[in-house]
Amino acid sequence: MAREFQRGHKAKISDLTPGTDLYVGVQIAGPGLTFDISCFGLDANEQLSDDRYFIFFNQPKSPEESIQLLGAQAGDTESFRVTLDRIPANIHKLSFTATVDGAGQMSQVGPGYIRIVAGGEEVVRYAFNGSEFTTERAVMLGDFYLKDVWRFAAVGQGFDGGLDALLKNFGGEVAEEEPAAPQPQAAAPSFAPPAQAAAPAPVPSFGAPAAPQAPQAPQPAPSFGAPAAQAPAPTPQQQMHAAPTMAAPMAPHGGTVPPPAPAPAPYGQPGQPPQQPQFGQIPGQQPAAPYGQQAPAPYGQQAPAPYGRQPPGMQPPGMPQGVPQGVPQAGAGLQAALQPYKETATGQRWTPQNQQLMRVDLTMGGTPVLARQGSMVMYQGKVDFGYKGAGFAGRIVGNSTGQEMQLMRCTGRGQVFLAEDGSHLHAIELQGDGICVSAENVLAFDESLQYEVRRIEGHGIPGGALFTMQFQGTGTVVVKTHGVPVVLPVTPTTFADCNAVVAWSSASQVIISSQVRLRRNAYPGHSGETVNLQFRGAPGNFIVVQPYEV
Repeated sequence: MAREFQRGHKAKISDLTPGTDLYVGVQIAGPGLTFDISCFGLDANEQLSDDRYFIFFNQPKSPEESIQLLGAQAGDTESFRVTLDRIPANIHKLSFTATVDGAGQMSQVGPGYIRIVAGGEEVVRYAFNGSEFTTERAVMLGDFYLKDVWRFAAVGQGFDGGLDALLKNFGGEVAEEEPAAPQPQAAAPSFAPPAQAAAPAPVPSFGAPAAPQAPQAPQPAPSFGAPAAQAPAPTPQQQMHAAPTMAAPMAPHGGTVPPPAPAPAPYGQPGQPPQQPQFGQIPGQQPAAPYGQQAPAPYGQQAPAPYGRQPPGMQPPGMPQGVPQGVPQAGAGLQAALQPYKETATGQRWTPQNQQLMRVDLTMGGTPVLARQGSMVMYQGKVDFGYKGAGFAGRIVGNSTGQEMQLMRCTGRGQVFLAEDGSHLHAIELQGDGICVSAENVLAFDESLQYEVRRIEGHGIPGGALFTMQFQGTGTVVVKTHGVPVVLPVTPTTFADCNAVVAWSSASQVIISSQVRLRRNAYPGHSGETVNLQFRGAPGNFIVVQPYEV
């Protein structure tokens, strides 16, 4: 039975099916609308670095045929064949998109879906409809993405532009289409009887859904206003239109700096008429250069290079003449300077912008986010922030430690950027498993997660106890650390300082170490730590510690 996904749901492909030769079907329709359904093969930076992996009506397959456009079949508006174990290593994501060809908006579409079929059996389906969108003209339906293993995510994110804007968003470029050569007029056909109907095509060997063998009665008209009569399934040639030809990815902004105009010949060189000395100038003395310009060199000598440049003939090999040494070959100017810091391409609900800044897209998943009050640094869109009481357990944390974790509830349609004190942020995605995190190290988490506060009491612990939050379910929790953490396996002799421990597997047992003393260096061989925690558990359990001391 196929799994029904909601927007934002993710799963490993191996949890859905053991197969890697998959059929991907997309069904989308709307009154008076036509659609372009495409697949973008993106690199690790979510950019279309190789335009041969943009699969659409004019380029139906990738070079090694790991991604193929199959056309309309089995009730799908468009279908693809994806062979995951043949995708090259430089491709980290396959983004399946649908765009409106011509006038129209995604809010006009009726019920649609994207589904995965393996061995002829549907294993997952993500359904959507026009009520989820407004004025968008494109939608990112679903992604295959590589995160140690191949996974599938139901995206359902609208995009304001059409196919051209979507291509530019992924780093591609749109070039003008050359006019087609006039076709010679064909001769008038002679009389001939109609040809025999072709036999139905066999089911694809890789497991695409089989087409019905017996003729079926016409289906009733959809409620969104499609024509009552069932039209024959369109072929890829019928969907073809005069779209601009897609070219290679765009070059970085800026470009190289053009070489400066040649300087005038120095005073006194052959071919230069003698010049009269200016007012106040001693005869024979070189005339002064205008303010901000360089003075000409004496007769027979080479003009010195401008500040920051090398003389002609001294430029490094491969660099154009006249380019300052400090200017990167990617180009100069404001755009080139800001390029390394631009917003990271999206496509996921949680996206790290750098080590200290996390971006969450509330439009994906439809689930509110709980975050520490004061951790929002910027947001865009229609986002509401409300106080979230921590309950009785939260009041215990505040009364006992003086560091009550006050939460805010983020809802709406938009993006929120979170950070706190320059701490390193790490998004931990849970798929039905659990993890315990020190309450001091929790920054934000999906409200869909089940969580509770636990208390580890011990003599010598600041505040009398160590409070942790246990998370379980499906969702993401963002953990903050001082510096880059390290993950260690739990062994029978695993001890950690209570200030350094960040998180551990929920199946681990935590007890106060017997080495606890009131004073540091109380006896020879002691570690010098006020409180040590001992972790016990079966093989496979872990702890996360940070390079930090109070």
